[in-house]
Amino acid sequence: MLLSITNFWQENQALAILLCILVVVIPLLVFYVVKARRDHPKGLIPAAIANMGERFGYYIMNAVLLLFLCSKFGISDDAAGWIYAVFYFLIYVLSLPGGMIADRTQKYKATIISGLLVMAAGYAMLSIPVFSDSNDAGISWILVFTCVALFVIAFGNGLFKGNLQAIVGQLYDNFEADAAKKGPEALAIAKSRRDSGFQIFYVFINIGGVIAPFIAPLLREFWLKAHGLAFNADLPRLCHKLINDASAMTPGDHTNLAQLAEKVGFNDAVDAGWCSNYLEIFNTGVHFSFIASVVAMLISLAVFAWVMKRLPTPVKKVKAATASAEEIKSDAKEIKQRMYALFAVLAVVVFFWFSFHQNGQSLSVFARDFVATDKVAPEIWQCINPFFVIVLTPIIMWLFAFFAKRNKEISTPKKIAYGMFITAAAYIFLIVVAVVNNYPSGEEFKGFSEAVKESMKTEPYVLILTYFFLTVAELFISPLGLSFVSKIAPKHLQGICQGLWLTSTAVGNLFIALGVTMLNQFPQQWMCWAVFAGFCLLSMTVMLSMVKWLERVTAS
Repeated sequence: MLLSITNFWQENQALAILLCILVVVIPLLVFYVVKARRDHPKGLIPAAIANMGERFGYYIMNAVLLLFLCSKFGISDDAAGWIYAVFYFLIYVLSLPGGMIADRTQKYKATIISGLLVMAAGYAMLSIPVFSDSNDAGISWILVFTCVALFVIAFGNGLFKGNLQAIVGQLYDNFEADAAKKGPEALAIAKSRRDSGFQIFYVFINIGGVIAPFIAPLLREFWLKAHGLAFNADLPRLCHKLINDASAMTPGDHTNLAQLAEKVGFNDAVDAGWCSNYLEIFNTGVHFSFIASVVAMLISLAVFAWVMKRLPTPVKKVKAATASAEEIKSDAKEIKQRMYALFAVLAVVVFFWFSFHQNGQSLSVFARDFVATDKVAPEIWQCINPFFVIVLTPIIMWLFAFFAKRNKEISTPKKIAYGMFITAAAYIFLIVVAVVNNYPSGEEFKGFSEAVKESMKTEPYVLILTYFFLTVAELFISPLGLSFVSKIAPKHLQGICQGLWLTSTAVGNLFIALGVTMLNQFPQQWMCWAVFAGFCLLSMTVMLSMVKWLERVTAS
């Protein structure tokens, strides 16, 4: 029995890791459902499940996007990183016009349904396994087609994401209004549950995220195995180099290519024809995984259509015909204060997203090149973050409740400041790892022989600890930021304010490709991580300086 389990682990590590994760995640999922049904508005779980399906489809694509662009088109890490960054920017910035559409039409639910259908169309486009006959890397019409598909996904996400969050915010507005009828004590209890409600909503996002990173790598490896081949993360780069410019291949490149080809099951002379065939098989498996994203969108659509009649519509502001000039002036002043506070927080969290979303950028490249992950594809390591979200959320919720019961409640602005410090700690840890291992730039490292690179690679625990710090920081910032926006947003601007929150994420995402550039170009790797640590520490200082003002505005 033990021998069988050991053999299964050695031969199917990715699948074994997924099964272990599910053993932990499923009981926690039951816990969250029970807690939500007991202490929170009835619509929270249906809204969270609808969001979970959409996020599952999204994270299938997100986990592999940067490395897929490199492996399919032969473009550099930097070029792929900027395509990824612009796509990530659009994913979030298009939530602002999506919120404006819903706010103006007051058709939040119809806008959400439209977003799911548009996203499904985008994923369907990505699922088509078409390949160019051209040897010119990165300029084929198929790359343009891929970028158009990514834009379609981003536009659909803009219609969907912020508006569903606005509906969740309205759930708690109604929940608090009902509690107010029962008295001040019931209202205080209801208000205290908004943060934890958004944390539960956020957990369901990550249930999709924890499973999704396995889909594309498992399908890709299945497709390779069906053709008598195996996965290797370094092989596509050398295959493209041979196909596009054989004269640029050094003797070391030829040696490394032959060794890697043998490693994946090919024992003959390696030529451009074999490389083209390997790349086509390698990437076809990834294309098929996007079909799962289409299915996930349709499931999310079915769930939302089933429950949407039970979900509220954010309240439209009603003009008071008898309001005095003084009352109108007072309302305008309050709205200005709320919006100033919102923009102040958004300016700070830009730097969190710039640092946090390196999971699909420099941290993916770091996992591919500097971490010993022979039997587990580098994309799969992205499941660590959502896994930690699911596992750590009840601990964080208990910690916040512990302080609240002792009249030492930590305000949302303070939580965000602490989150920035924890993000800095993740990169300080990576600085130590890089210094101890004397890691050079990514470009210099790629030029080493396979034997030297293998001897310098660090163990997977480095990724696990890094994602642990980043996840704790995320739980202090992201779900609580959503809660903060829902508290501070004027009633008639809920969709737009959720869109503004996502726009701040977009601005941070626009620059995330700098992570790959710094990792590959800075003389020493620690310098890359130091940039992120420095930005986070500076942002923490700014946030702490504004805490008292933000607490006053939030309480008003």
